[in-house]
Amino acid sequence: MGTPVLAADLVPLVKTGEPMSRHTSWHVGGPAQMYFTPRDRRDLTRFLAALPANVPVLWLGLGSNLLVRDGGVRGAVIATNSALSGLERESAETVYCEAGVACARIAKQCVKWGLGPAEFFAGIPGTLGGALAMNAGAFGGETWSHVVSVEVVGRSGREHTRAAGEYQVGYRNVRAPAPDEGFLAATLRFTRRPSVQAHEIRALLEKRKATQPIGEWSGGSTFTNPPGDHAARLIEAAGLKGHRIGGASVSMKHANFIINHGDATAADIEALILHVQAVVKAKAGVTLTPEVRIVGEATS
Repeated sequence: MGTPVLAADLVPLVKTGEPMSRHTSWHVGGPAQMYFTPRDRRDLTRFLAALPANVPVLWLGLGSNLLVRDGGVRGAVIATNSALSGLERESAETVYCEAGVACARIAKQCVKWGLGPAEFFAGIPGTLGGALAMNAGAFGGETWSHVVSVEVVGRSGREHTRAAGEYQVGYRNVRAPAPDEGFLAATLRFTRRPSVQAHEIRALLEKRKATQPIGEWSGGSTFTNPPGDHAARLIEAAGLKGHRIGGASVSMKHANFIINHGDATAADIEALILHVQAVVKAKAGVTLTPEVRIVGEATS
């Protein structure tokens, strides 16, 4: 695997052996071979242009819905939330948002602008980039229902714009026309809703707090909901609430969350994911599909 030859001003922005446990909501994960924090979009495109084609890239936002194995990540991790932070109103009904913007910020700003329905973004614990990659949703809303177009960057560092129709989008699934592209930004369309108030977001967040283990170390929802059912119901019905492997357990508050109690390894969490899948399959005949992305190398 090649090593990039970087301009002098980019070298300080790259860390080697950076523990991914510092950058994921589960607080687990081994070292990244390269961890790059660009200052702006120009840094990002220059880094990609210098990166050999055989070096894998992992795009990182807030580190939710991501399990990094204990052996760490080969290649380059690119952290976007500082560099890609722009959010502005483009027109009466459209918003331009860069990929590093937290989804909660989108919700709050759209309420101020009188645009909606955008409140559901408050229930997505990540950035727009991650929401675009998986068609994230909450409270009945989904990201791609509002996408007009996206700005992307290829491995060469070249930027271009794609229409929403170029992507095949389903429930928690997005198929891109070019899988090696990363999201830079999106234009989102909403409708004018001057009656939407900030208290509506607060009510949704209170509901989320009451039903999910907010404040504990988790990766967000672990599994997608199977057609016509809910993963949490199946897991609870299988008697798995509270089931523990090492330092990880199925949440007692919401069965579709796995909690790191402070001393879990990524291996503990992955083993628990596999155990839940096996038990639900045996008892209900349903194969649960992970919503979290599992990346990296296992330790020997």
